[in-house]
Amino acid sequence: MLQFVCFGSGSSGNCSYLSNGTDAVLIDAGIGIRRLKRYVREYGLKTSILRGILVTHDHADHIKAAGYVSNELNLQVYATAEVHEGMRKSHQTMRKVDPSRNVNIEKGVPFELGTSLRVTAFPLPHDATDNVGYCIESAEGETFCVMTDIGAPTEEVSTYIGKANYLMIEADFDAEMLRNGPYPQYLKDRITSGTGHLSNEQTSQLLADNFHENLRHVWLCHLSEQNNHPELARKTVEQRLRGYGIIAGVDFELDVLKRHVVSGPWEMEEE
Repeated sequence: MLQFVCFGSGSSGNCSYLSNGTDAVLIDAGIGIRRLKRYVREYGLKTSILRGILVTHDHADHIKAAGYVSNELNLQVYATAEVHEGMRKSHQTMRKVDPSRNVNIEKGVPFELGTSLRVTAFPLPHDATDNVGYCIESAEGETFCVMTDIGAPTEEVSTYIGKANYLMIEADFDAEMLRNGPYPQYLKDRITSGTGHLSNEQTSQLLADNFHENLRHVWLCHLSEQNNHPELARKTVEQRLRGYGIIAGVDFELDVLKRHVVSGPWEMEEE
């Protein structure tokens, strides 16, 4: 059984916990260590089985507490060499990760965490030093895929949606809200550039094009505070999929991850 808890999702800070009961990982470390430890305590999560931190990319909302978290919880930090270098140079981290805790990974090359989790990083387009998604396979045969900060739909995105039983995927902005919203034009251009973020509409179409019967649960993540709304993101995805005969709540479960507070926990039984 997989257990998933999201401690925060969005540009204010990203961090999630995934466990199969034997081994666990943190996905990004963009929230403060005191907040993280409080959540772990309140939800009764096991830190003794944590095997590391998987870092997607070197933007502050994903790494700002990585040094503190890795030190306090005695965890190795897994990222590509480029992301590690970006983290080292970043002026927005609270504390640098001790170099002895850094583990370099390569996109497309699986590695083991503990005795029961197999992880593969894959490339995602985004204007960071480097950026990856993660495919996390448990020994029980369950696959959880993480795709946050996606500049554009790609073949890799489609491939890994096709592998996922459980999927955490970005739905950052509503196109109309962004177009008519308060952001300066250069920032709007950056978001829609192909190395920025995915819109609700793009994510909806990706799910429609790549939906399969083994996809059981989708979480929409990294929603913009200014240019999106949880119910709007959900409604956009539900309506687009309904047009393809795919019904949220029947064919799969759909949830939206909260920005500032905990979402979950969810416990997913093996089928």
